[in-house]
Amino acid sequence: MRKEEKTKAKLEKLEQTIGVLSEKPKEEKTKKVPTFFTSEVLGLLIITMIVSLLMGGIITYKFIINSSEFVDKELQGFIRNYEYIIDNYYDEINKEELLDAALEGMLNHLDKNSIYLEEESSDNFNKQLNGSYEGFGIEIYNDEDGNIVIANVYDKTSAAQAGLKAGDILVKFKDQDLKNVSTTDFVNMVEKTGSKEIELTYSRDGQETTVTLHKQTVTLNSVASEIINKDNRKIGYIRISIFASNTDKQFTKHLEELEKQNIDSLIIDLRNNSGGHLSAVTNMISQFLDSSHVIYQIKIKDKITKTYSNGNKNKDYKIAVLVDNASASASEIMTSALKEQYKAIVVGVKTYGKGTVQEVQDLPNGDKYKFTTKEWLTSNGKKIQGKGIEPDVKVALDDAYYSDPSDTNDNQLQAALSELTK
Repeated sequence: MRKEEKTKAKLEKLEQTIGVLSEKPKEEKTKKVPTFFTSEVLGLLIITMIVSLLMGGIITYKFIINSSEFVDKELQGFIRNYEYIIDNYYDEINKEELLDAALEGMLNHLDKNSIYLEEESSDNFNKQLNGSYEGFGIEIYNDEDGNIVIANVYDKTSAAQAGLKAGDILVKFKDQDLKNVSTTDFVNMVEKTGSKEIELTYSRDGQETTVTLHKQTVTLNSVASEIINKDNRKIGYIRISIFASNTDKQFTKHLEELEKQNIDSLIIDLRNNSGGHLSAVTNMISQFLDSSHVIYQIKIKDKITKTYSNGNKNKDYKIAVLVDNASASASEIMTSALKEQYKAIVVGVKTYGKGTVQEVQDLPNGDKYKFTTKEWLTSNGKKIQGKGIEPDVKVALDDAYYSDPSDTNDNQLQAALSELTK
């Protein structure tokens, strides 16, 4: 979003005389006259046309900028005030930052899901939604002592092959001390090298080790699964952390593995899942329902369209969906579709209540913003924006789980297991 520079050009009057060829004079009164060849005439015509177009373009531009027929009066007022501020503010102004602030103000005026994403946050946002990124395979954070600590190491990555583990402290990048360096500054340091490999020194149990890491495509795992045996039943369990662009493929693989082991029923855990791609959740719901089933509806202004499953068969085993007050957006689409169309049992507490869809736009400086363009309704046409989805079995997570996060202390999981083994 850039302000067009004010143009103050003075146009000089251009006069061109095109000669007309005279009749051939009598021999006794021969007189030399200017002769214009066809190419010269065409050249003069072209110059005249170019000048005319330039003059017409400038006049048209000024007309468009100042005409309410083309620019809203409100926008004209904004432009006038913007120019006045630029010209009269007592100090230097960064025009790009000023316009960014204006855009952020507009988004803040809309709704809480329309937000400005700065380059760093938009980069993290993209990594999560894309499901992959170019890197070394570690997640990091700053602890209270100013150390950079590894939070997670992804399988089959350079970091995993080098032996790095969660809890290791990064102490040096090449020869540079990383004490009191923020994670953001560290990432910038690595990226500025432009190298495909880096030398890191980490500390574990007081012992320092130096390794070389190679940059590669790292796939973020958003799906995990296992078999839970209870009362002589095989219950499949699938945990979905986010609906990234590759989550549907991961989900299909995990579901097929569970079904190969002849599960009797299935738990889909959507707790703390804030949503993601509509296409991914559509494909995942379609694993359970055939194409006769509506899975959600989209409302744009006053127009409502129905989205149907793209599946070719209906599954018949019992399903329980685990939700909490952080289950939002795409999580609520999956929950409502399975509840209304599959008769799945919803266990936990009321969901977040995000019934809107956002569109992401790129800015020239690398930042992004997302704003609300649509509202979605459940398969039966129910509005959940600000309301959420009420569970069939209401269970608040017990405090014992926070002090000892185990399956035994997960009373919401235990409630789902009880429902599926009745």
